Amino acid sequence: MRVVLQRVTRAEVRVERQVVGRVGRGHLLLVGFRTGDGAAHISWMTEKIVGLRVFPDADGKMNLSLDDVSGDLLVVSQFTLYGDTRKGRRPSFVDAAPPELARPLYESFVVALRSRTGGVVETGEFGASMEVDLVNDGPVTLVLERE
Repeated sequence: MRVVLQRVTRAEVRVERQVVGRVGRGHLLLVGFRTGDGAAHISWMTEKIVGLRVFPDADGKMNLSLDDVSGDLLVVSQFTLYGDTRKGRRPSFVDAAPPELARPLYESFVVALRSRTGGVVETGEFGASMEVDLVNDGPVTLVLERE
């Protein structure tokens, strides 16, 4: 399981020009799964995301977590996180979980985040072509992975 986490002041995702998810201060999560990912990966990643201290405290140091700031989450599925570009000019996606495996993992991850955090948890639309707008705060961008 791989997540690209971006600390945002706001973010939204659109499908066919219609907003399907919108959040304020918090994180935009781009999420990819591979075959073999399961409940343990989701549990670990959920706790990691909610507990990461990447928001500034009164002294401007990254010392506060999503829980501490009651931050929001926008979760967007992105199988291309497992794109392999080492050979040729076209990415290979053989490491990405196929949709029939990735969709239930994605849905479980969203449920886990909603049960763990007090903020808003919004989503994109699994498998859809989406447009994502965000204001990256910092900028802060982290790649999280659980193998």
